[in-house]
Amino acid sequence: MSGPTQLGKYAISEVLGKGAMGVVYKGFDPHIRRTVALKTIRKELIDDDQAATLLARFRNEAQAAGRLSHPGIVAVFEWGEAGELAFLAMEYVQGNSLREYFNRGTHFDGPDVVSVMAQLLEALNYAHEQGVWHRDIKPANIIIMNNGKLKVADFGIARIDTSNLTQTGAVMGTPGYMAPEQYTGLPVDWRADVFSAGVVMYQLLTGSHPFIGNPEMIAYKICHEQPALPSESGGGRCTTQFDAVTMKALAKRPEERYQNAHTFREAILAAYAAPLSPAVSEQTIINELIRPSGHRERSQPSQPLNSSNPTPLSNPSPSQPPGWFPDPAQPAVKTVPPPGWEAAVLKQIEQQLMRIIGPVAKVMVRRGAARTTDIDILYRLLAENLTNPAEHSAFLAGRQRLQGVPRSEPGATTVLAPTAQAPATGLTVQLTPDAIEEATRRLTTYLGPIAKVVAKRAATQATNRRHFHLLLAEKLTDPKERARFLHDVGAE
Repeated sequence: MSGPTQLGKYAISEVLGKGAMGVVYKGFDPHIRRTVALKTIRKELIDDDQAATLLARFRNEAQAAGRLSHPGIVAVFEWGEAGELAFLAMEYVQGNSLREYFNRGTHFDGPDVVSVMAQLLEALNYAHEQGVWHRDIKPANIIIMNNGKLKVADFGIARIDTSNLTQTGAVMGTPGYMAPEQYTGLPVDWRADVFSAGVVMYQLLTGSHPFIGNPEMIAYKICHEQPALPSESGGGRCTTQFDAVTMKALAKRPEERYQNAHTFREAILAAYAAPLSPAVSEQTIINELIRPSGHRERSQPSQPLNSSNPTPLSNPSPSQPPGWFPDPAQPAVKTVPPPGWEAAVLKQIEQQLMRIIGPVAKVMVRRGAARTTDIDILYRLLAENLTNPAEHSAFLAGRQRLQGVPRSEPGATTVLAPTAQAPATGLTVQLTPDAIEEATRRLTTYLGPIAKVVAKRAATQATNRRHFHLLLAEKLTDPKERARFLHDVGAE
């Protein structure tokens, strides 16, 4: 295993997942002899001007979740720093995220829908009573354990009632699950969690997302359009039983939604009018763990934790790396390869890179393939993201193992395809703060909160306004989204 072998007092045994900002490791606390998950952030990846704020938000996760003690919430034990890493020590949970269930097309019948929502809302209501609201409720943060019980994970952008870390106007959350007030920058409270839970319920009932389209279109629909009733959207999958309950949770105005998670839960139970199952049914539970390398492992039946049987708990959601966003309703990676590439070739490269960095490899390969049609240059572009020398060399060596493409010849020269270069004309248009702010606002509809960091870095590299816009457009993998973004900022 590459990387650290120790973080603070914790001995590291393996990598559980990788994301854009850091890695989740499996660790062991020698003092009280328990297995933990260690979520890290690499400080060098944080913009210098925002480092203090982002690390404060990271500490906020420990403060928020650390004050919560509930069986339906992933526990956070400790926050710390070790060299270039900041880390959280968290409960080590065995199961799969609800996102994995949706990716598999799992059908949730009525009792399972009610069980999932009742457990989720019970956990949220507890957190809200403690003055903490999550603000990023989505399938990837909802873990169904092997015993059918639920855990809510990642209070990384939670707001504590006394916190002043998150200012009004900041867009934080995941596109497709954020409440209207999160998109518009209005004050956000616990009722944003009620809206997000309503989106999850809609998906459980219908198998589809209530707001469909690209991120910009989804943002518009969430703020201005009513989705179809669940009974009309699921192709006959569900009846009208939960229509009114779901639509009230999805109300545009916070005051028109359920005013707390408990009331939402009670409305679901009243509409269900049948005994509540305390856990998801055994027939529905996925009985295998999805590991970061992509292979599957059969999981053992869950047993209750006690002093005589300390069954270890594993990674909350390896299939959704920490720090990876946005998590839109639609897949971010298209199945059609960029022009000049064969899908089978890119798939091989994705698999090689995925063994090192996890699922984010799909996005990186598509972005690199959009820049060049030369396979050797593509490998070099992708290898630039691997800071570990052994991983860097191993990935480059994979070029010679590709099937269906010629081996590279010594001395061959290649040319990088056109990308976001500064225009060749002698004209320069000044990059003003207003232009940066406007482009950042538009980019946020596609990338979410990370757009601010992306734009700030691009501004330091750009020679003029058009170059700046082109650099930002590189971050959009969908050609239609890229074209729309360039049109909106006037850079066509």
